[in-house]
Amino acid sequence: MKLSTRARYGLKALIDLGLHCETEAVSIQSIASRQNISDSYLEQLMAKLKKAGLVDSTRGAGGGYRLGRPAAEISVGDVLRVLEGSLEAAQCSGMEDESTCENHDICVTKYVWKRINDSITQAVDTMMLDQLIEESRKKQQEKM
Repeated sequence: MKLSTRARYGLKALIDLGLHCETEAVSIQSIASRQNISDSYLEQLMAKLKKAGLVDSTRGAGGGYRLGRPAAEISVGDVLRVLEGSLEAAQCSGMEDESTCENHDICVTKYVWKRINDSITQAVDTMMLDQLIEESRKKQQEKM
């Protein structure tokens, strides 16, 4: 499985948002500038994240974006699924419905694919946005 720029930039944007939205909404331009992402591309990502309820937005003066729920309740998996869709590294028809696989009675590779997919799911669903925000804070303090 290879993640696209959507996933990488979207996750970076949410970490940035979590770092900066504690007192006020954050503009697309400020996130884009800090993360070196184009404004228009970031707007597309934020629209998807907003539709999924991971971010909220406010229009007008003083408007911008905030996290849609507490960072401790947003997993990396939530973000990746919104921006990438399925996170399966390998797809095998025999994992879902053995009748769709000609070799289901002798094939054992489906167990390999299932373990890989389950491991990815477990990893991304247990990594929470608040953990990444805290790590980012530590890295910024080390730089100073």
